[in-house]
Amino acid sequence: MNKPHHILVAGAGLVGSLIALLLGQRGYRVTVLEKRDDMRRKQMAGGRSINLALAERGMHALRMAGLMDDVQPLLIPMKGRMLHGAEAGALSFSPYGQRPHEVIYSVSRGELNKLMMTAAETHFDVDILFNQSVETFDFDNNVVRIKDHVAEKVTSLEFELVIGCDGVGSEVRTAVIGATEGNCSIEMLDHAYKELSIPPGDSGPDGLWQMEKEALHIWPRGGHMLIALPNLDGSFTVTLFLPNKGDPGFELIDEPHELEKFFDDQFADAKNLIPEFQDEYFGNPIGQLGTVRCDRWVYENKALIMGDASHGIVPFHGQGMNAGMEDCSELIRLLDEHDDDWSVVLPEFEKLRIPNAEAIADMALENYVTMRDSVTDSKFRLKKTLGFELESKYPSQFIPRYSMVMFHRIPYAEAFARGEIQNEILNQLVDGIESVDQVDHALAERLVNEKLSRLEIVSTRSMGSAESGVS
Repeated sequence: MNKPHHILVAGAGLVGSLIALLLGQRGYRVTVLEKRDDMRRKQMAGGRSINLALAERGMHALRMAGLMDDVQPLLIPMKGRMLHGAEAGALSFSPYGQRPHEVIYSVSRGELNKLMMTAAETHFDVDILFNQSVETFDFDNNVVRIKDHVAEKVTSLEFELVIGCDGVGSEVRTAVIGATEGNCSIEMLDHAYKELSIPPGDSGPDGLWQMEKEALHIWPRGGHMLIALPNLDGSFTVTLFLPNKGDPGFELIDEPHELEKFFDDQFADAKNLIPEFQDEYFGNPIGQLGTVRCDRWVYENKALIMGDASHGIVPFHGQGMNAGMEDCSELIRLLDEHDDDWSVVLPEFEKLRIPNAEAIADMALENYVTMRDSVTDSKFRLKKTLGFELESKYPSQFIPRYSMVMFHRIPYAEAFARGEIQNEILNQLVDGIESVDQVDHALAERLVNEKLSRLEIVSTRSMGSAESGVS
């Protein structure tokens, strides 16, 4: 099977809908099976993150699908982090980049998903079947058993290729790992989250928005934090990240008076903006956080897993959605390169993407410490300022790791490796000094030239150009 005539996609989430659309554009017949109801007809359940951070990798995939013009009205630019100090009202702004286009965008998960599903269904040979999920596979006979959750019956369907985009609990992943005798782990974080909300106001700094609109707000408190992302209606989606156990921890905050005291002590200014914070805290579920790592993503020419099914990550680098969308754009790039010969494309895709998935998983875990703790450290801020200065002087060699991940399409594994080298350079340059004015620039030039090769940088200046969570 060099080219399948009919592709089965499990999951109509962000990644499943996007790959179905992209494959439909290439002339493939695609059937998508979605376990949930059609979100365009039923409201999403509360308690799950309703807005995400869209960055360059995701935007590149959306441009490839011809969707950026439609997506753009859904976006709110976030130019940096607005840090809320322990003292109420203490604010400081930390930009993500130093160029006008170096921003990330808050976007509604649901609205983006709806847009992609409609685009796939309306324009191309793609069918999305709701309340349907894959149950088991017979790879010897190319048959999958499907459960209809409305009729409560199981039927069989022949398939040529199945693409698993069915999330962290993926049934396709279970089948692929079993068939390949591969290894897969789900590493749970000992921290979890609760979702809250700040409603629109009528006298905030940006009108409806009661805080700075174009920023990701963080209340860093060392071992825990609160964040808030803006929504188009003037509200903010607020997320509390906290250890499961310990003090403070979700286990100990289970009474209204305990919650009141905790927010009074830690997030007093935020508490004043969340009128229903007790109802939301006790009404919304505790969301668990984990990292999926798999050493096999492909079984012969019959099955492939993508997105959270193959590499679910914690949300602290804002790259879960973006990494999944990059899976889609990379698969299409390989199909272009190999003239749709899937027998070549599938193993090549697995070989290329697994190291990058491992790298962004590690960087996402590291960024949690950065967000909740390091951002308030004076040495961290000094290194960030110096990093921007070195980027200005050596733009093809020194690019801050955050920028490589968010504003470029430099492979994650390369960004991780270069970031380690750059951090060593910064540590050497800031040792024993307190300001950028004290940096030994001759040493900086020598270190950059000795340790960092030149990169070919693809322009990302135009959001709509064909060029190419939280953080």
